[in-house]
Amino acid sequence: MYQQTLFDYIEKDVSASKELSHLAEYDFSNIFIATDSLTQEQNRNSLAILGDSVSVLKKIKNGVVDLIFADAPYNIGKNFGNNQDKWASVEDYIAWCKIWLDECMRVLKDDGTLYFMTATQHMPYLDIYMSQKYYVLCRIVWTYDSSGVQSKKMFGSLYEPILMVTKFPHSRYTFNRQDVLVEAKTGAQRKLIDYRKDPPQPYNTQKIPGNVWTFPRVRFRMGEYENHPTQKPESLLERIIKASSNVGDLVLDPFAGSFTTSAVAVNLNRRAVGIDINEEYFRIGLRRAGITNTYQGESIEKIKRRKTTAKSKYVRE
Repeated sequence: MYQQTLFDYIEKDVSASKELSHLAEYDFSNIFIATDSLTQEQNRNSLAILGDSVSVLKKIKNGVVDLIFADAPYNIGKNFGNNQDKWASVEDYIAWCKIWLDECMRVLKDDGTLYFMTATQHMPYLDIYMSQKYYVLCRIVWTYDSSGVQSKKMFGSLYEPILMVTKFPHSRYTFNRQDVLVEAKTGAQRKLIDYRKDPPQPYNTQKIPGNVWTFPRVRFRMGEYENHPTQKPESLLERIIKASSNVGDLVLDPFAGSFTTSAVAVNLNRRAVGIDINEEYFRIGLRRAGITNTYQGESIEKIKRRKTTAKSKYVRE
């Protein structure tokens, strides 16, 4: 059987379309089986939906999404305002994750890519599940500078896992290597010559990133900060969206939260769909995705509040 790795990529031709500063209006209704019961707002390139992610996913047609980034609740006790991030058991949580993961893979195109995150202690269960049903391209570690409140009886957690998945081993997935190159800090910086090449020549100054990504967590003083307890940095989403989608592609985030995915996708000339069950976060999404600055007659203003006392991990004595 043909086996495809991360570097056996297919670089789709986007040619002059990458220079576009805007896109023609997108008809989001075409991706849904039905939209009559959805609470939603949209503009020409972005759609925000207020509702339960699984219920909304079931209303989307098969194979219509190019890229999905999913950052679901981690089952670690976070307070998201109108629901508590805690299931009765790990088994219940994993069962729920399998439901939304299968729905995501159903709406994903055959050549599309899914990235998803969960807590370190839960990812092994879902990694096995996704490896058995689909094709895991890459296991990524997002590491950051501070882990916040920590137990005094174990090592602090300084990373979160991300799984990169396609439907099949032979999926012709998008991987735009030229758009995500980073500085090569070894031989190039020291101006060394690579004698393995024929003829010998200087080391490359840029390279494709490895699977350990270092991006700072979002802090209160940062301009991108929103009032959300698990906000992901724009730099993280920028790498994912640049690498695994093209201009005009449809990017879906079924657990939109602070709507970073939508904001970055629109800025990169992609189409964006964000779903969240919390009305406060839905309002953030309307503003961040550039859909509207008012909702139900009220102005949507950015008023920064420090994150709640919700803990980043279960407190273990």
